[in-house]
Amino acid sequence: MNSDTHNDSRTALVLGGGGSTGNAWLIGVIAGLFEAGVDVTGADLLVGTSAGSTAAAQITGATPAELFGQALTVVAPRRPGPVASGPAASGPVASGPARDASARVEEHLDRMRGIVESSVDAADMRRRMGAAALERDAESDGAEERSAQWRATVATRLPGAVWPDRKMLITAVDARTGEPVVFDRHSGVDLVDAVAASCSSGFAYRVGDMRYIDGGYRSNAENADLAAGYARILVLAPFGGRELTSRDWTTPLATQLVELRSGGSRVELIVPGDESGHLFGVNAMHGALRPPAARVGHEQGRESAERVAGFWL
Repeated sequence: MNSDTHNDSRTALVLGGGGSTGNAWLIGVIAGLFEAGVDVTGADLLVGTSAGSTAAAQITGATPAELFGQALTVVAPRRPGPVASGPAASGPVASGPARDASARVEEHLDRMRGIVESSVDAADMRRRMGAAALERDAESDGAEERSAQWRATVATRLPGAVWPDRKMLITAVDARTGEPVVFDRHSGVDLVDAVAASCSSGFAYRVGDMRYIDGGYRSNAENADLAAGYARILVLAPFGGRELTSRDWTTPLATQLVELRSGGSRVELIVPGDESGHLFGVNAMHGALRPPAARVGHEQGRESAERVAGFWL
């Protein structure tokens, strides 16, 4: 790690995964904090995983108010494409046109649980996840076209393909080896590809000759350990630190936060309340639920502003 991460004034913003509604919630929290006088978008380090990688890139090119306004716009369910990674939250499944998306997410989560339960350790789990994604691509037509379509979709959500000047870390996993990958502006991968790879939980995303799966498989849906050494760390976790399994070899968010604090960092965590659990998990890819998720996040941001300001400003 670079020595500048040990400066006692350095701040880090960690944005966890959580699907489409998780992205809206993240934007809502950031906008709520901003409205209340706490601007966290200027953090010295941005860590983004899956939906959080999209949010990390978005806040470098638009104001929180602009992004919040966009999040309040209903997005029609999209097919095909990646589905949400991470644990399923409790709560009712949305009805109507969104029901098919729920079924696809639940099917994906069931596959993930099966792989996790058959794995012997975290490295084995990542290899199995990657192998399963590559196998699904091999069994279906248009794997290369799928990557191209997903890249185009991600590109429409970002301010551009150029990395910001500040330090930003985007997580992914090498689908062929299972090795964790952390992209930054020095990786030789443009920002759109890095974010598309980090959000690719449903298939193996192509970047040149490489294939990648969702960054949530690296450690957990937040990967807060990447902020180690920073003095003040704010973690926004749409999945609330929940894990798919209680296997001893997993690294839960709670453990990472303890380790960060043991290393001298001041850490604050914001997660959705229990009453909004139905907006995430199996419902995470419902465009119709983005506005309520953004509003919930916005309210939490405003309510948390005084607490966050106490250590951030």
